[in-house]
Amino acid sequence: MARAGRMLFIAMLVVVAFPDNSSAQEQSYSDQVIFGIKAQAGARYDDVRMCVASPPGAKGGMALEISVFTEIGVTEQISVLVNVPLMRPILFAAAFRMLQFEPEVVLNFRHPQGGDVDIIVGPSLGIALHYGPDYKSGPSGEERGPSFWALGPRIGGYFGLDFKRPGKTFNFQLGLSPYVTPLFSVDDPDNHRGLVAGGTLDATFRFAK
Repeated sequence: MARAGRMLFIAMLVVVAFPDNSSAQEQSYSDQVIFGIKAQAGARYDDVRMCVASPPGAKGGMALEISVFTEIGVTEQISVLVNVPLMRPILFAAAFRMLQFEPEVVLNFRHPQGGDVDIIVGPSLGIALHYGPDYKSGPSGEERGPSFWALGPRIGGYFGLDFKRPGKTFNFQLGLSPYVTPLFSVDDPDNHRGLVAGGTLDATFRFAK
């Protein structure tokens, strides 16, 4: 996971360091449908779920995710983005017999700056679904504790810079996504409940339809 984080950071530096210098045209969200890929790297506090990258008893740790999204224009400067994570649901199910799935919807507001970079801000709302052991557990063997179901709302926001690239295949956004999630277990004898709070650095590649 640390290697994946370094690769993500290098990719972001390459895109930012070599921007497209062609004259930027003002972009409009209206009538646009955007598809894209988002890579996220960050950290979180988590006193409910086991973190596969931390030792037993650690409340949280690093967080990596790769997801796909669809962004639909509402007005000239407002869009709705539906983000569906892929990496953690697939990796955790295959390697750790766990589920961590956190889809979300983001309401984006674009603030043009009169150049090649726009500011994007907006709130986000999603749901966190969990199946697996708690943070005291190890990943396997005798250290692994019993699994349980838990869920809760994922409430957050987004602040990003959109590097416009007229005539190119994609736009690139570099952003921050803080969030908080109260988690509650379901049909669980131990009645696990607690709080997840964290944030990620996001690299977003947006492909216009």
